Amino acid sequence: MPKFIHTMIRVGNLDKSIDFYQKVFGLQQSHRLDFDDFSLVYLRDLASGAEIELTWNKGQTSYTHGSGYGHFAFAVDDLDISHAKILDLGYEPAPIKEFKRGNDLLARFFFLVDPDGYKIEILQRDGHYQ
Repeated sequence: MPKFIHTMIRVGNLDKSIDFYQKVFGLQQSHRLDFDDFSLVYLRDLASGAEIELTWNKGQTSYTHGSGYGHFAFAVDDLDISHAKILDLGYEPAPIKEFKRGNDLLARFFFLVDPDGYKIEILQRDGHYQ
């Protein structure tokens, strides 16, 4: 059976992006490949083993995301603590929201934007979102 191993995003400032993902999500650098024109840095989620591949094309400082990109997501044990931590780090998470069907709570979450404008959803670990 195939195993999901990573997703890739292009970044304009490699050091700033590494710092963001390490501080906010605790991802650990697992591998780095440097070439003349680009660098690839793999940041691993130790709990799942999945990675984000940061691709830095040297000399390129920004990208457009087009109309196809939506977001990627992380689940956390305590959404309120995570939100407060991100604020303390100096980032600007959106307010916490609740997604309901009638009176049933389906999810608690907030969004955060990384240094390159990629949206990230942070969800309370519960139900479907483990």
